[in-house]
Amino acid sequence: MQKDDGRFFERLAANAAEQTEIKKEQLKADEIKELGRMTVSNLKGNIHCLTVIGQIEGHIILPPQNKTTKYEHVIPQLVAIEENTEIDGLLLILNTVGGDVEAGLAIAEMIASMNKPKVSLVLGGGHSIGVPMAVSTDYSYIAPSATMTIHPIRLNGLVIGVPQTYEYFDRMQERVVQFVSKNSGISKDEFRKLMLKTGELANDVGTVLFGEDAVRCRLINEVGGLSDALRKLYELIEQRKMKNGVVKTPQGDELQ
Repeated sequence: MQKDDGRFFERLAANAAEQTEIKKEQLKADEIKELGRMTVSNLKGNIHCLTVIGQIEGHIILPPQNKTTKYEHVIPQLVAIEENTEIDGLLLILNTVGGDVEAGLAIAEMIASMNKPKVSLVLGGGHSIGVPMAVSTDYSYIAPSATMTIHPIRLNGLVIGVPQTYEYFDRMQERVVQFVSKNSGISKDEFRKLMLKTGELANDVGTVLFGEDAVRCRLINEVGGLSDALRKLYELIEQRKMKNGVVKTPQGDELQ
């Protein structure tokens, strides 16, 4: 009887452990589905992958059929990544058409101010306010087929036609220009020229940059893909660990 009781409790413990693993996997799947994030762990370092896709949603809720990235979801994630000692670096993957200017710029400012190594990868497109987000990391990549659209700030809805409105637009646009020039190799004047260029966009002004074009004008660091971005991120993580005096043991443990 005692032997049967022992087997019963062993099976009970095994079932509980199995249920715990199932819940963990379900939680990971929910994080990817709802928030577009996941954490990858290996001996090189633990990286957090954050995706910005569709339209960046700010103060106004977009229609449910729109694919959106909500800034109230992204900002707490960035705080958690910065404070989590188990996360060594951030991989930011962008495929966005742009969106709310203030929300996108707020996310870009937070990423730029993080101390942990961070690398961005533009896939498909990094348009409009996605440009500051792409250059906010320590190093940026763009896929050869990806594009980036640079254009002046625009506003949908009612616009009051007074000089104060123009001045507000101009000052907000200057915030974007200053951020991009500060966090990339492009100058303010060159970025403004791309922003106000005529002839490339129908019924609008601006510039469409393909992968190599974005690198040539020093907006993005390099043309590459996922493997290049991961390799660079692990390289930055290793440099940071060496700077902080962290030494790895043969078992993969870290000592200071």
